[in-house]
Amino acid sequence: MESSRSTRREFIGKAGLVTAGVSLGVSSLSAASYNRVMGANEKIRMGFIGVGNRGSQLLKLFMDQPDQEVAALCDIYEPYLKRDRSTVDQRYLAMMPGQIPKMGEQFPVKPELYTDFRKLLENKNIDAVCIATPDHWHAIMCIAAVQAGKDVYVEKPLTNTLVEGRKMVEAAEKTKRIVAVGLNRRGNVVFQKLAKELAAGKLGKISVGRAARISNMAPDGIGKLKPENPPKDFNWDMWLGPRAYRPYQYNIAPYMFRWWSEYSSQMGNWGVHYMDAIRWMMGEKAPVAITAHGGKYILDHDADIPDTMQVTFEFASKKLISFGIYEATGGDIFPYGELELRGTKGNVYANERGYKIFPSSAGQFQKWSKQVEEEEFKNPSKILDDGSSADSTSGLIRNFLDCIKSGNQPYCNLEEGHRSTSFAHLANIAVATKERLLWDADKERFTNSEKANSMLQYEYRSPWKL
Repeated sequence: MESSRSTRREFIGKAGLVTAGVSLGVSSLSAASYNRVMGANEKIRMGFIGVGNRGSQLLKLFMDQPDQEVAALCDIYEPYLKRDRSTVDQRYLAMMPGQIPKMGEQFPVKPELYTDFRKLLENKNIDAVCIATPDHWHAIMCIAAVQAGKDVYVEKPLTNTLVEGRKMVEAAEKTKRIVAVGLNRRGNVVFQKLAKELAAGKLGKISVGRAARISNMAPDGIGKLKPENPPKDFNWDMWLGPRAYRPYQYNIAPYMFRWWSEYSSQMGNWGVHYMDAIRWMMGEKAPVAITAHGGKYILDHDADIPDTMQVTFEFASKKLISFGIYEATGGDIFPYGELELRGTKGNVYANERGYKIFPSSAGQFQKWSKQVEEEEFKNPSKILDDGSSADSTSGLIRNFLDCIKSGNQPYCNLEEGHRSTSFAHLANIAVATKERLLWDADKERFTNSEKANSMLQYEYRSPWKL
């Protein structure tokens, strides 16, 4: 079996090399070889596990790439699997119309349909998978996928616990598979440009990075509901997977799990995007200390995660990152963009659409006027309706497909994705323990709190194992 997978991968790699050779005007392959390699079979056959809200968005973006083929779909909700919005539960449509995908895609080749991801992974004709399930499933599915010989694109946040991330890294390294993490600012030209310029000292020495997730959900949040039966075509037991059994509620799945700590968090959902971008810009791997304040202070709803939260990450380099979750207030906190980096020469405010640099004014006892010029950079890519840029997630997907062919590491590989996702777990643990936590990034353990260490992983529900 392994030899057939290797042959398939080598075949795709040769197709990629031919493409590169043609673009450069050279090729080491004969015309006959070129015709064989560049036939219908050069397409990367993709399997999509989880095709709800985010999974459908990724499905569309993958379909925009001419060198991939949608070979299989997998979901535990039948309307999503069969791509039929008319059969979606009416309560879902009433509660969250914006999060229910439109569906109705036209597939050039009819994909195979699966209700169990394990059956999809047994399909030897599938080269790679895209995993866009709820967070608590990512580790099990990703590890199983690389062990089955598949390359993987896995949506953020990478994991539901910190231990899961390291296990995923180890599995990918052992199997030599390509795994890309969907932290989409890595594919964005604004942040790619800014990372290089800040590393070269454009703002002087950066000491502080800041960002926040703001969404005024007052007063009712996700509401209050009682347990009841799920829709008949929704496999609730499979949705829960490794998590402990609990009765179904309409404000948990399919989308509102983001506000339940057993399945996700807003620190994971949104925080990892900002933490990834800021630590990348600042050249940091992991903090040495974490402090957090906050809780469920304002919203009267079923969710069990903080609606108000402030976390500070301290680094051995004497830098700080500050992140806030404000889900009971609205409005912007910066003059431009979604994050701020403060340096000795000036400050930069950036998002996917562009950045602005403002020179710092001299403080007490200083005689200089300014040390950097004001600057604005606008992303030349198309700006989408949601405010993101067309080169972000699409850039990651294009890079992922290219890496399958070349064997190169993607823009955001598993180690990078794990390190950025770790910030979310560290923050959630800090706010839960109400302690100033000291972190050993090499051992990935807290050095001053066994209570905190006990929160790094949980016991999976049988039969699931990590």
